[in-house]
Amino acid sequence: MIPPFFTDQPAWLDKVGQIYALLERVKISEERAADLVRLRRANRISSVHSSTAIEGNRLTLAQVGAVADGQIVYAPARDVLEVENALAAYEVLGSFDPGSVDDFLRAHGLLTRGLVAESGAFRTVEVAIVNDDDEVLHHGSRPGKVPRLVAELFEWAGTAEQHPLVVSSAVHFLVEYIHPFRDGNGRIGRLWQTLMLSRWHPVFEWLPTETLIRRHQADYYQALQVSHDPEIDAAPFITFMLDIIEHSLRQYRDVADTPDDGVSGGANDGVSGSGLRLDALDRTILARLTADGTLTIVQLAAVVGRSSRTVERRLAKLTAASLLRRAGSDKTGRWVVG
Repeated sequence: MIPPFFTDQPAWLDKVGQIYALLERVKISEERAADLVRLRRANRISSVHSSTAIEGNRLTLAQVGAVADGQIVYAPARDVLEVENALAAYEVLGSFDPGSVDDFLRAHGLLTRGLVAESGAFRTVEVAIVNDDDEVLHHGSRPGKVPRLVAELFEWAGTAEQHPLVVSSAVHFLVEYIHPFRDGNGRIGRLWQTLMLSRWHPVFEWLPTETLIRRHQADYYQALQVSHDPEIDAAPFITFMLDIIEHSLRQYRDVADTPDDGVSGGANDGVSGSGLRLDALDRTILARLTADGTLTIVQLAAVVGRSSRTVERRLAKLTAASLLRRAGSDKTGRWVVG
């Protein structure tokens, strides 16, 4: 049986309560949404784009959307295949049993088809996780132990007394810690948490959690690192993921609440080519970022005269509508309009 690998935090109870409240608001927002199918599709494309981009995929959000539509995309073949695989895996998400090792392997096979050795199979070699300076941060579990460790992890998750929000985050962490595959561990870890959460509440199948993880990618890796160094305690990573889930729900609610009458009119009617209605603040933000894509949220808030929270909501809305994307890292990247 798997030993305890995290310390319960009192603050998690309050965070879970906040998430419950947000879920009720999201339910209302979905009921009022002008086009729920379009909204969910945009979130799915954003999730696939972000989860693959975290691993170095170079396709833009618009290109991922084109791949989803079956269009020809002129980009590196490997990057296109990686996106096609991710879209296929998310498409059949509901068919996976979160407690099944066989389904875990099947999901990995879909994600990595034609991309890695031992696709859909546990690795048979030693692996080490290194940083950009080739410094070893962590050694994965011994290959011979991987099948047993994964089976024990899923058995624990099926009987754990903690809340599903906590359990799914803990599973996500330990998948990364065990590192059961030669490649694709990050993608399968994020997919499996999405699966586990969607079994608890269906909205999580469409929640763009990966988008927020990518936006805070450095913090994501830092949370993973501090959760096993100098010893295993997944509490920091669980705390990080609960924050990400909360912010993802807020973003989803804000985008769902955005008026969208599906009208496409003239150049001055405030409706973008995607059918999303833009107000003066949206257009100002896009204009400012067109002029200077290096502006931070704080700087942009100062320029447009609004709070950072308001600007963050608008950026989420514009990103979900594929009118804006983030290129590069949080610290050195820039906003790209269009």
